[in-house]
Amino acid sequence: MRTLIVCDAPFIFRGRSIRLKSFNSKSQTVTFAIMAFCDDESSDVGPAGQSKLESFLFTCELSSKVPFYTFQGDEEEDLEHFLELRTVCLGEGAKEESNVVEVTAMNHQGKTISVPIANLHISCLPMVSLGEFELKAPVTIRLKAGTGPVTVSGLHLIASEVEDSDLSDEEDDEEEEEISPIKPAKKKQNQ
Repeated sequence: MRTLIVCDAPFIFRGRSIRLKSFNSKSQTVTFAIMAFCDDESSDVGPAGQSKLESFLFTCELSSKVPFYTFQGDEEEDLEHFLELRTVCLGEGAKEESNVVEVTAMNHQGKTISVPIANLHISCLPMVSLGEFELKAPVTIRLKAGTGPVTVSGLHLIASEVEDSDLSDEEDDEEEEEISPIKPAKKKQNQ
């Protein structure tokens, strides 16, 4: 039997409000974070608006056959796409050689720059943890040296503006779910 438990109150993680959901079965409990949440710290949104941030897993494999990957978001006007890189690691079958991975993206001045983010070697450094290395799309990840395979993983973040009408619709739904108070019954009068 599986049950769904929803945590009613969100908790704060790195300045963002997140809700948890769990599935319970006889053998295990799987808990995952709902990755769509409101972020009040967005600087791109006006004082009355909020932004919605959705997060999806990202991975790509680089090798001598496929030496680069370009991450681009959709062309919709109200969405911003970010790539948050977390780990870079050598895959099965990697040779005794240096594998250099570089990232090409825009800096704060809007200029395209390339930066090496990992120099991996199977015998001494097979994996690098990047923490939360966040870049705005478009981003190109390239295997600059070596034959790989190298796996790059992280999160694809999509930020969108939440309009006031969307917020009021959610509030209306919550109000509809409220149960009206029970009124006491009137006493019957003897006739």
